[in-house]
Amino acid sequence: MTIFDSIILGIIEGFTEFLPISSTGHLIVASHFLGIDQNSVTKAYEVIIQFAAILAVVFNYKDKFTLKKIDLWTKVFLAFLPIGIVGFIFSHQIKELFSIQIVAIMFIVGGIIFLIVEKFFIPNETYLIDDVEQVTFKQSLIIGLAQVFALIPGTSRAGSTIIGALLVGLSRKASAEFSFLLAFPVMSAVTAYDLLKHYHEFSDANLLTLAVGFVVSFIVAYLTIKLFLAFLEKFTFVSFGIYRILFGVALLIIF
Repeated sequence: MTIFDSIILGIIEGFTEFLPISSTGHLIVASHFLGIDQNSVTKAYEVIIQFAAILAVVFNYKDKFTLKKIDLWTKVFLAFLPIGIVGFIFSHQIKELFSIQIVAIMFIVGGIIFLIVEKFFIPNETYLIDDVEQVTFKQSLIIGLAQVFALIPGTSRAGSTIIGALLVGLSRKASAEFSFLLAFPVMSAVTAYDLLKHYHEFSDANLLTLAVGFVVSFIVAYLTIKLFLAFLEKFTFVSFGIYRILFGVALLIIF
């Protein structure tokens, strides 16, 4: 992996991780066109750029990471439990689901769901919850159950949680913000697991390449979170639904 590859993949990870468009699918396509093989170096790199994305959430929401917000984080942890339990129990079966065709199909299915939800299921915005701290425990659990679908490759963790949040009465902004915060325990668990499992592979990696990827992923993720929230103040998720469908069809054609 070259410095150029590291920059490109860092940009893609940082930009797509928190948008409802699946970072996995985009990294697959990018790696294919860059001619990057899945080896110890790329595995170490993926762990690093994921960790950078986690830090971007922390820096964007520093005020939420205090003991005063214990009630909020209890709800976030409750939402994390379903995917944590299901992912742990069925980890081997989930790995067997992975294929380009499934990723592409789930891109298309997710896109259609976004279009349907935006057209039929969004209630009058004056009655929506616009503050993540007002989310109830019941709503948190339902969002967490929706997140389980993200275990299917190509579904998008952000996409499934945002859909779940919209359906239980959160505004677009609050749905995105709860998804950001929920990414913290989910991605922390995944990163810690990968780090423990593949820590020896870091010895084979180019530290400069890892450092560049980390910095790029962090900066892009940090800015993407801010720009995404600004986008949602004026627009809906319809454009993401259309993009997902087009990207899914492109995947089926290319691969």
